[in-house]
Parts: sequence; structure tokens; C-alpha cells
Amino acid sequence: MTDLSTKYMGIPLKNPLVVAASSISGMVDRVKMAEDVGAGALVIRSLFEEQIQVEQQRFEEQLSVGAESFPEALSYYPEIEYGQADEHLMWVEKTRAAVEMPLFASLNAVSPGAWVKYAKQLEGTGVNGLELNVYAVATDLAKTGAEIEQELYEIVESVKAEVTIPVAVKLSPFYTSAVNVAAELDKRGANALVLFNRFLQPTIEVATESLHNEMVYSSPQELKLPLRWIALLYGRIEADLAITGGVHTGEDAVRALLGGATVIQLASTLFKNGLPYLSTMLRDIEAWMGEQGYDSVDEFRGNVSQKNCEDPFAFERAQYVNLLLSQE
Repeated sequence: MTDLSTKYMGIPLKNPLVVAASSISGMVDRVKMAEDVGAGALVIRSLFEEQIQVEQQRFEEQLSVGAESFPEALSYYPEIEYGQADEHLMWVEKTRAAVEMPLFASLNAVSPGAWVKYAKQLEGTGVNGLELNVYAVATDLAKTGAEIEQELYEIVESVKAEVTIPVAVKLSPFYTSAVNVAAELDKRGANALVLFNRFLQPTIEVATESLHNEMVYSSPQELKLPLRWIALLYGRIEADLAITGGVHTGEDAVRALLGGATVIQLASTLFKNGLPYLSTMLRDIEAWMGEQGYDSVDEFRGNVSQKNCEDPFAFERAQYVNLLLSQE
């Protein structure tokens, strides 16, 4: 009997397959189905501070409609305040009550202090942990890479100081030294790192001369980027490592585990193949383990990381040079 159980940020999971933050968590029935088909855990879709700000602005605009015509009428009604994140928090609480599997909240904030404010509110919903979805595009010409990294460290330190649940940080792949950033976050108490955040990449419609945005599913080719950095970091930091983006099959999941991933976050493959496909992936992992003679995930996790593989330079430039020289 193969044992797929693992621990993520100290939390026991029955297996390493985690449903990533996505619209899958938008309906309780789908969250329940994810649990029924075998998900080890689920990350609830992000609470976005920017969305709250937009909704608050619309709310205030609607209240002010007609005020210039009959301003005295405003005194007839009690003061109404915008509910801010209340709807999202209630949804998280409802989801928490519906399932037994571990649930992780996800948060993306932009303004100073908001990270801590919403992190504490999310902790109060009963989630098992929190994922900081650090989605920010650096566009300030005057801001240095060091300043951007320092802001990240301050976010993590401030949240860790105020919450007791474990905290994961979902990172961009675009830092100059990803391993250094990982090491610094590890020092500051991050319980896990999620590699990597997939940024929205708008295109330009030539017919209308306008920007066009669309959500594009990940492809198996995208696995190579996070897999490489997972394998480079495994055994070098204390934080757990979650891989996201490009894992579409049970074989892909095995690759991630061999590289050193603690858990694998899934979304695109579940949209393409349906939630029950998660069960297929679990069976494929078990079948591979049986063929290789492994009884538990811990027996082979990180076997092909840089720390443990026969050729540690395979993840670095030397392999690139060899590949180029082999081309005719």
C-alpha cells in the first residue's frame, strides 16, 4: 500500500496534490467535489485589495447619485458604510465549514498596512494557512531591484508578526537572484515558497488598436521553469516548496516531487480535464511508485534535485553549453 501523505507548512495532507487558487473555489459544490476526488488541500481564490477599492468607489458613486438635486434628503437616512472584504470573508468561512481538508486563504494587497489588516481577518475565518499572492509588476523607473525586494521582505515580516497560522509566499520568477530572495524569505520565517506566479500578459489587437486580456491555461512546457528552481532550492532552505504552473499529468507531478516539491498546485489541468482527473493523477503517481518500489513520497522526494543528483551542474550553465555544442 503506497503512502502519499505529506506535510505542508507543518499541516498533514493525505497527498501532495493541492487545488490552486482559482475559480474552482467559487462554488461550495466544486470545493466539496475537489475533496471527494482526493485533493490533499485547496487554496481559496485570492482576496484582492484592488477589487475591494474598485467596489468601494462604485458603492460611493451610487450613493451620491442625485445628491446634488436634493442634498437635504441625505439626512433622512442613516449613514451607510461599505462592507469592504466582508463578502469574501463570509465566503471563506462558509467554505471552511463545508469541507474537512486543509484550506489556505490567498491574499493580494497593494497599500501599506493592508497586508496585515486582511491577513488577520482571513486568519479569523478558520483557514489552515495563508498564501501571500505577491502579484506586482515593477513599472517605476526610479525603483531599484533592492528596493522591490526590501518591500517584499517587509510585507512578509509584518504579516508573520501578526498571524499565528503558517504563511506561504507566491513568488515572481523575475528577481535577479531568485535563490537569494528565497533564502532571505526563509530567514524571515516564510513557511513555504510557491514557485511561480503566472502574470497576466496582455496582447494588442491590431484591428481595434487596443489591449486584449485573456486567461490562458498553462502548458506542460511551463513546468521546466519552476521545476529547475525547486530542484536548485531543495535542501538549501527550511521553507517548504510548492510548485505551480505546468503540472498536467501524474507523470508531471512525479517530476515535481523528484525535483523536491513538497506539494503540487493544480488548476489548468483540472479546468481542461475536469476535477475527477485529480483522481487519475493520484492513481498514476501510485502506479509509478509501485513500479519503482517506493512505499512513500518521502522516499523519493528530491532525488533529482541539485543536492542529490549525479550531475549537480545539470541545472546550471554547463549543461546549456553542452547542449549547444551537440547541435549540428
